[in-house]
Formats: sequence, C-alpha cells, structure tokens
Amino acid sequence: MTGKTVGYALCGSFCTFSKTIPQIEKLVSMGCRVLPIMSETAYSTDTRFGKAEEFISEIERITENKVIHTIIGAEPIGPKKMCDLLVIAPCTGNTLAKLANGITDTAVTMAAKSHLRIKRPVLLCVATNDGLGASAQNIGRLMNTKNIYFVPFGQDDPEKKPNSLVADFELISDSVNEAFNHHQIQPVIL
Repeated sequence: MTGKTVGYALCGSFCTFSKTIPQIEKLVSMGCRVLPIMSETAYSTDTRFGKAEEFISEIERITENKVIHTIIGAEPIGPKKMCDLLVIAPCTGNTLAKLANGITDTAVTMAAKSHLRIKRPVLLCVATNDGLGASAQNIGRLMNTKNIYFVPFGQDDPEKKPNSLVADFELISDSVNEAFNHHQIQPVIL
C-alpha cells in the first residue's frame, strides 16, 4: 500500500472514534498517505466521547494533513484524483441512507460521490443502531453498487440492541487491501 492515497472519512458515530483513529495510524504506518475528511457534524460536535477539537488535532497530527470538512473542500476529490480509495469509518445509518439514495449534502457524501464518479473504490465501515432495521435496505442496495465495498460487520449487542450493526474496525486495513483490487473481503457478515 506504500505510495497509495487513502481518503479517510469520519461520520457522527462518536462512540467509534476511539476504534477508527488507531486504524488511520495503522494505514499511515503501512505507507499510505491519508487524506482526512469529516462530516460537518463530526467536525464540530463535542460529545461525552470527546471534544471535536481534540479529535481533529489528533487526526491532523497523525496524517500531517488538514481535515476536509466542507462540501466545497470535498468536491475536487474526484476531478483532481486526490485518492486511490475512500474509506468511510464510521459510516452511520444516516450516511448509508444518503449514499443509497444519491443525497450529497455533507463533506463525506460529496467525497464519496466525487470519488465514485471516477470509478474508484469506496469502503464502508458500518456503525449504526438500525442496521437490521431501517438501514438494512440501504446496506442491501449499497452491497449491489459497483465500486462500493464493506468492512466485515455483525451485531454488536444482540440482546440489548438487536438491530445494531458494527463493522470490525480491526479489519479496515485488510479490507482496504482487497478494495484496492476491487474485491469484497469475505466473509462480509461476521
């Protein structure tokens, strides 16, 4: 993966930021240049999981790149061929729905649209409490969409949250390797 540029986009599943930031670090250590992208909500919201400013600072330190956080900033990703692959981790139910229905109203969805229009791979790392509910149809639609791949996912708490799905963030780098070659890592359902 040395010499490849990976766009790495974060959406507002704030509880997974502690899982995704180490994966950014891992990609950098594997020789990837990482271009960070955050949805406007992820970029500006402080939560019980941490302050937005601290996440931004850590991501920019790791990647040595400024975070893209606006639609205008994300639009050139495709035309300028800024990334070889785009990872969306975490990819929320909201973002799944937007991607499945062609809605482009955040920096992350614009990055995906822009990147897909030049036929390059997008890797989704699902984190949604309604993955086996309302988001199931969107996951199905996206699984059948050319150039979209998934990090393997499964139920994170079948007893307390039976509809919740979360990807195995530890499999991001393996999934990136497969997606670079336009292959879906298997098994996709854990």
